[in-house]
Amino acid sequence: MANLESEPLDQRFPQSPDLLASIIASAMDAIVTVDDAQHIVLFNATAERVFACPANEAIGSSIERFIPERFRPGHGMRVRRFSESGLSNRTLRGMGTLWGLRATGEEFPMEASISKAVSGGQKYFTVVIRDITERKRADEALHTSEERLRLAYQAARIGTFEWNIETGVNTWTPELEEIYGLPPGGFGGTQTAFEKLVHPDDRAGVIALDDWAIKTGQPTKGEWRVVWPDGSVHWIAGRWQVYMNESGEPSRMIGVNGDVTERKLAEQALRESEQRLRLATQVGRMYAYDWDVKTNSVVRSSEHIKVLGLKEPLHFPKQHFVEKILPDDRPKFLAAVAGLTPENPTAEVTYRALASDGTVVWLKSNGRGFFDAEGEMVRVIGMVADITDLKQAEESLTGMMRKLVEAQEQERARIGRELHDDINQRLALLAVELGQLQDDPSEIQSRVQELVRRVSEISNDVQALSHNLHASKLEYLGVVAGIQSWCKEFSERQKIEIAFQSAVSSVLAPEIGLTLFRVLQEALHNAIKHSRVKRIEVQLREDAGELHLVISDLGRGFDVKAASQGAGLGLNSMRERVRLVNGTIAIESKPMVGTTIHVRVPLDSGPTSLREAI
Repeated sequence: MANLESEPLDQRFPQSPDLLASIIASAMDAIVTVDDAQHIVLFNATAERVFACPANEAIGSSIERFIPERFRPGHGMRVRRFSESGLSNRTLRGMGTLWGLRATGEEFPMEASISKAVSGGQKYFTVVIRDITERKRADEALHTSEERLRLAYQAARIGTFEWNIETGVNTWTPELEEIYGLPPGGFGGTQTAFEKLVHPDDRAGVIALDDWAIKTGQPTKGEWRVVWPDGSVHWIAGRWQVYMNESGEPSRMIGVNGDVTERKLAEQALRESEQRLRLATQVGRMYAYDWDVKTNSVVRSSEHIKVLGLKEPLHFPKQHFVEKILPDDRPKFLAAVAGLTPENPTAEVTYRALASDGTVVWLKSNGRGFFDAEGEMVRVIGMVADITDLKQAEESLTGMMRKLVEAQEQERARIGRELHDDINQRLALLAVELGQLQDDPSEIQSRVQELVRRVSEISNDVQALSHNLHASKLEYLGVVAGIQSWCKEFSERQKIEIAFQSAVSSVLAPEIGLTLFRVLQEALHNAIKHSRVKRIEVQLREDAGELHLVISDLGRGFDVKAASQGAGLGLNSMRERVRLVNGTIAIESKPMVGTTIHVRVPLDSGPTSLREAI
């Protein structure tokens, strides 16, 4: 066997067969030699490890025992072709991955080269085999890693490039072309082609960054806009670095770009939202706060100065603010805070507090609590609004409603007194007199006219009282004619002159007519009561889409400001009625000079207004 092992190689080392045997035995690759019948005649130590088989078991057996069964049918044919060829050796490539079979039954990938030699008229084939299991695993791991990286690039909308500064060629990955809105292969492949894709307003800045990176060799980053072929604008974030050649000259630039359009839009939306919030807090007298529960520290936005005053700090302990809350309201404030839970993290509470100048302000606080994994509250953020004006308006409205109710009760009492003390008494007296006539019929003829007159007076007074309660004539006669008729009756009852003029061509909505009628009633009753005049002018006219009611007298006049602030409801009632039909009212009066009330109402303010000629 020693001769067989050394003969194929002894021409190189003719004097050192032992050296050749030592080299073969210590080789890092498996070396297997077979004869023409494909029986193994040499099996080195590395082959023993690779095939997991001792040499004494391998030598003499067929080489096919170390070839997976699926590859055995073609093995003999390939060896015969090689034997008959004029080649003395060849690498087994172009056959796909080669596979060996260990004695344990495990298959493994390998690389192999084969050579042939003749000794003593016998052909021998020597195969040098390298187990590439680890390399295949590394290649597969690398391929998997590259595939994962590719998928990550696609998911994150990231692409890479390599710009060969020396040749001018700029190579982009397909992912990068997609980020720039280009089809696969659509990039021009030069730095100039890249620069043309950059938004004109950002182009100079990008070029300056590239120049700096080339000059310094330092890692560089930046953000810029690009214009897609469809005209849409997108944001790109990039990081890159320039590498130098052996001469220290810039050789290539490698970098990565990512699409950050969504982030940029979100940042812009956040800035706009914060700006709107800032304007809202300024206009609405609000401020934001952030309470760190662990440190018990509260931070407020600067807008709190408008609410609480200049002396209030931005940072302070929570207790500092609690002490500013009025004692009566402090418990409900603390209860609202204590009631925050992970299941119910929001709360709203209204309370009174002292500002820096000692005045009391009404505040409404809305807050949201944040909790850790154990359910402990760690932070509360929210807004505080100054609602002092609203509270005062509510109190005024409450006072106004109370006065209105009182006025209604007073009016009911007045009507009741008139019915009881006047109308009822006169009717009772009339009934007595009619009873007397029944006992003495001879007086009927002489007293009938007097009794008719008195019944007529009672009827007129009841009718006048009814008119004050319900303007029925407005429904039957229309607004203008109804007001004119009421003015005539009022004039006759009060023994004064009312000069009524009208110039209205539109049919007025009932809401407008009733409003004007009630204002006119209030104004004329006030004039009779306070001005002591004998003549009042009333003008109702239509002009430029508006209805004008002007009531004027030359009476004693009054102080309008003082009257508006007084306890009476007359002026305020008139103003409120006019406001409800989108109108305006102007009252001018001076003591001993006279009074003019001018009401303006849009003709289309009433929902049922008609624009038809009378």
